[in-house]
Amino acid sequence: MKPTPAAYSLDGGKLLMLVAFLALGIVGWDWQVLWPFKLLAVMGHETGHALASLLAGGSVSRVSIAGNESGECLSAIPTSFLARTVVYSAGYVGSAIVSVVLLLCTFRFDLRRFMLGAACVWLSVMGLLYARDAFTLAFCFGMAISFGLGARFLPAQVVGVLNLFIASFTALYAAMDLKDDLWNGAVRVRSDAQLLADITPIPSLVWAALWTLLSTALLAVGVYVAMRRRPTPLPMTTRLPDQLLGRSR
Repeated sequence: MKPTPAAYSLDGGKLLMLVAFLALGIVGWDWQVLWPFKLLAVMGHETGHALASLLAGGSVSRVSIAGNESGECLSAIPTSFLARTVVYSAGYVGSAIVSVVLLLCTFRFDLRRFMLGAACVWLSVMGLLYARDAFTLAFCFGMAISFGLGARFLPAQVVGVLNLFIASFTALYAAMDLKDDLWNGAVRVRSDAQLLADITPIPSLVWAALWTLLSTALLAVGVYVAMRRRPTPLPMTTRLPDQLLGRSR
């Protein structure tokens, strides 16, 4: 009889670290040391718009971020409702997807160094192709160099912790972004939700609710899958041949 494999269980250590990083992000939200990671989340938001524009058959002229944590993606997209819906939604939801991918690749598939290397390539490409101002260019190349060196020289455990921090902080920033931009009426009138409300009969508040629910669901599923501990297979019991047991027919 084959033994029953052990069931999946949550990795308490990783989950505790995730909670600790989220708490650190909330407590130290205004710390200057976290400012580069806020800009990284903003770049992820704008990259979501840019990638969606290209996938929808449009083009991207430039992507920029600023020191006050604002960002802009200037793109030409088809006038179809589907294309606009995808592009306008890709910022907030894209930030959640980035967090989930980083969590899964780091802790589910153990691609720690690969993820830092991928971040290095991503920022380099964004800087080369779409940065049109000195600040955005300097940020992209500065962070790309930092991630590249980290992927090459940092110990694997440190890379894993760094990836978890980036993923948790990006998820937190996505949640804060949704709260500040979409649930603040004065800000929402200038948000992506308002852009969709302008071309549909659906109010911006409804778009805000849909994006918030979708982003929260993605983050919850991503955390659950990434934090599960792989089951340890039980040793298989094999029956020795009769000859080895000293038996004869």
